[in-house]
Amino acid sequence: MFGIPILASVLLVAWLFVGKLGAGVFVDFLEGTAFEGYINPFLKTVISKIVPINILRDFLVGDFGVITMALTYSLAIIFPVICTFFIFFSLLEDSGYLPRLAIMVDRVFKLMGLNGKAVLPMVLGLGCDTMATLTTRILETKKERLIVTFLLALGIPCSAQLAVVFAMASTLHPWGLFMWGGEITIVLFIVGFLASCLVKGESRDLILEVPPIRIPQIGNVIIKTLARLEWYLKEAVPIFILGTIILFVLDRLKVLEFVQNLASPIVVKFLNLPKEATNAFLIGFLRRDYGAAGLFDLKQRGYLNNHQVLVSLVTITLFVPCIANFLIIIKEQGLRIALIIVGIVFILAFLVGGMTNWILGSLGI
Repeated sequence: MFGIPILASVLLVAWLFVGKLGAGVFVDFLEGTAFEGYINPFLKTVISKIVPINILRDFLVGDFGVITMALTYSLAIIFPVICTFFIFFSLLEDSGYLPRLAIMVDRVFKLMGLNGKAVLPMVLGLGCDTMATLTTRILETKKERLIVTFLLALGIPCSAQLAVVFAMASTLHPWGLFMWGGEITIVLFIVGFLASCLVKGESRDLILEVPPIRIPQIGNVIIKTLARLEWYLKEAVPIFILGTIILFVLDRLKVLEFVQNLASPIVVKFLNLPKEATNAFLIGFLRRDYGAAGLFDLKQRGYLNNHQVLVSLVTITLFVPCIANFLIIIKEQGLRIALIIVGIVFILAFLVGGMTNWILGSLGI
C-alpha cells in the first residue's frame, strides 16, 4: 500500500538532492565561478603566451579544447552532480531498500516476460550500463538476459547521464521531470512487452533473499561513494578527453559541419533542436553522459528552451548505448544481436523524441 508513495518520495528527494543541490548550487559555483570566472581565463592567458602555435593553442583552450571543454565538462559540470548522486545511491543500497523494490515491481516485470530480479541489473545500470549488462548473468534464462540487455541499452541512463538529466530537469517545473520519467517508463514497458512476445524461451519466478531495513552506515556510504568517484576519475574523465579530441579533429576536417548538415532534417526539423545539438548526439555514442553534458552546456548557454530541453532529454536517454556497453553486448549476445539492438534503439530514440516534440507543440508547451 505504501510502496508507490515511498518510491515517489525517494524520487522527489533524489531530484532535490541531485538536481537542486548538486546541479544547482555546486555546478553554479564550480562552472560559473571557479572555471569560467578564474581557472579558464587564467589558463587561456598563460597558454596564449607560452604556446605560439595556433592549432595547438586551440587544441588546449579553444571551443573544443581539452582544458576549456573536456575538463570543464568532466570536473565542473559532471563531477559535482555525480558526487551527490553516488551519495544518494549508496544510501539506498546500504539501507536494504533495493531488494524490496524488486519485490514491488515483480508483477509489472512479469508482463514483460521477466521477474522482479530483473530490476537489480536495471538499478545497477543507473551506476553503469556496461557493468549492469554483465550482471544480467544472474538471470536464469537466455530470454530474460536478452530482454534486460536490450532494455538497459535502450532506456536506463548511467549515473553520470542520470545526474545530467536531473541537472537539466531541475531548470524545469517538476512536471517536466515526471513527464520525462513517464515517457521513458512507458517506452520501456511497451518495448519489454513486445520483446517478451517476440523472443522465444521461458521465464522463471522470483526467489530473492530480503535483508532487513536498516539505517545506512556512514562509513559504508563514504567507502562506496569514494570507490565510485575513483572509477569516474580513472575511467570516465579520459573518455571525456578522448571525446573532445575527436570533436576537435572532426571540426578541423570540416566533418562536424558536414554531419550537422546531414543530420539537420532529423535534429532541427524533426526534433526541433538547434543544429549544435548534433555534436552531443554524435559524441553520445562514445559516452551517453558526454552527449548529455553537451546538451546541458547548450541549455546553460541559452540555446535550448524548456520545450527543447524535454525533447533532448527523452532522445539522449533513449539514445544508442556507449561504445563500451556496445562491446559488452557483443561479448554477451554476439555481434548480430548487438547490431540489431543498436539499430532498433537508434530508430526508437529519434522516433520517441520526435513524438515528444509534436505532443508538446500540440499542447502549446
